[in-house]
Amino acid sequence: MGNERKINNRRKFFQTSAALVGGTFLYSLAKPFEAFSKRKEDEKKDKVDFPLWGMGVDLEKCIGCGKCAEACKIENNVPKEPFYFRTWVEQYTVKNDGEVKIESPNGGIGGLKQSVPDEDIFKSFMVPKLCNHCAKAPCVQACPVGATYISPEGVVLVDETYCIGCGYCIQACPYGARFMNPITKVADKCTFCYHRITQGLQPACVEVCPTDARIFGDLRDKKSDLVAFLQKNPTQVLKPHLNTHSRVFYNGLSSEVK
Repeated sequence: MGNERKINNRRKFFQTSAALVGGTFLYSLAKPFEAFSKRKEDEKKDKVDFPLWGMGVDLEKCIGCGKCAEACKIENNVPKEPFYFRTWVEQYTVKNDGEVKIESPNGGIGGLKQSVPDEDIFKSFMVPKLCNHCAKAPCVQACPVGATYISPEGVVLVDETYCIGCGYCIQACPYGARFMNPITKVADKCTFCYHRITQGLQPACVEVCPTDARIFGDLRDKKSDLVAFLQKNPTQVLKPHLNTHSRVFYNGLSSEVK
């Protein structure tokens, strides 16, 4: 009987010890996960406090004057050569025979002139282009060093101090909106004039547009001009099949636009 009692007591001791050790182990595992979850929740709360910037482009109002592209170059110190642009304007001309001609000499700066005779034109329209500030940005995924990132306000930016000039992000962008800056030797692109919008100003291209064809605003603000634009117009994004979740919305977008 004495031996059986000792064995039972020993068995209870090991069972209790195992339970305590196991509980402590599980607790130690749970704490980091709790902290991680809390940090994620805090990040979500913080992001909600920020605006979510986007842009609307009304193609029914764009006249192809190119003032937006010119203002962008001046404001953001974009190289003057006629093949470096953060934003540019393309002229689409659909001929009677179905051929589509796309022209954008000097990015539209100075205005776009029609090169096709009137009698051969079925329709013609202007399309401003820029970085689409995608929520699922291919350029961010392609960057091997994390130099391309998305700000809390949804703006896709490039950290020049991190960029190694590999050009992977330029190749990954499906909108052709990036270039290698010949002066800084790093990737360059539209930033929605981040230095301006963080000070309560409009992007330079929006500010100079004479027809209000560009609309900038906070997608989280139901009273913003951009939200009103989206509510009133049947807008579309470029290349929706890529599922990049673009934050540049077009009104009057034709099927010929690439």
